[in-house]
Amino acid sequence: MIQSSRDPVEPSSSALHSSERQILEKVLLASIEEQRQARRWGIFFKSLFAIYLGVGLFMAAKPFKEITEDGEGHTAVIDVAGVIAPGQPASADNIIDGLREALEDKKTKGILLRMNSPGGSPVQSAYVYDEIRRIKQQKPDLPIVAVISDMCASGCYYVASAADKIFVNNASVVGSIGVIMGGFGFVDAMKQWGVERRIMTAGEHKALLDPFAPVDGLAKDHMQKVLGQVHRQFIDAVKLGRGERLKETPDMFSGLIWTGAESITLGLSDDVGDDRTVAEKVLKAKTMVIFNPEENVFDRLTRKMGATVGNVLMEGLSERLITPH
Repeated sequence: MIQSSRDPVEPSSSALHSSERQILEKVLLASIEEQRQARRWGIFFKSLFAIYLGVGLFMAAKPFKEITEDGEGHTAVIDVAGVIAPGQPASADNIIDGLREALEDKKTKGILLRMNSPGGSPVQSAYVYDEIRRIKQQKPDLPIVAVISDMCASGCYYVASAADKIFVNNASVVGSIGVIMGGFGFVDAMKQWGVERRIMTAGEHKALLDPFAPVDGLAKDHMQKVLGQVHRQFIDAVKLGRGERLKETPDMFSGLIWTGAESITLGLSDDVGDDRTVAEKVLKAKTMVIFNPEENVFDRLTRKMGATVGNVLMEGLSERLITPH
């Protein structure tokens, strides 16, 4: 029987093999190209990391301050930012380490405390205050100034009062010379919920100011006395640091705050100025070098480079990986 030309014709074995080879070649070529691209990206990221690490190690061995140093000395900047408390960037340990490192640096012409803090622990603040006083006794010719930006209240001002001079912005918030202790009381809530408080102590006032018990008048008076003693230490420190510049008023040590302009009038600060102007005009050292322990070059590279270039590259790589081929 003669086959019609319209009937389907089965492909020959050689044609099938040829088609399979072409598909296989394409898959292999695509796999090879993918591996090449993966190697390129691997080399790129390894090179980038090597450069990143090399720069960090170089900067750690030769600090950025010395690279930009003009040979005429520098202003040592120590940031006092955030809550002054143990374990925080503005802890006494960090600030004191910065002060001592700045003191040991032969190119330090003056120390500038760049302050922006609501305060914190009176003990931590007192540690820093005492260290500044010690440095001033050790090197009386080394100026130590405080420059307040947005806020310097409570423990922050405790520290600032040890400086030779305090500079502010007219709109800065300054003061809050007082001591506070807060808490909550849940006595009525416990009655409403039918909760019974069970506590055992050895010592009549061991459960002092227990929030689940009524206020003990004797305990309250005792704690008020303790707060008063700490407040007195704060006041004495401010008076010692500021001396005759203070124009004391009845409410100066009441915990009130003032604007920077008002603080100058009251003698709580000396003049208007920002960190750059003070470094150049007052300390006579335009170059500013940060001496906070946590502000080393490698940390800055991690925070800035890693948060910008690194993230952009990773986002680009992620987009590439999820894009269909």
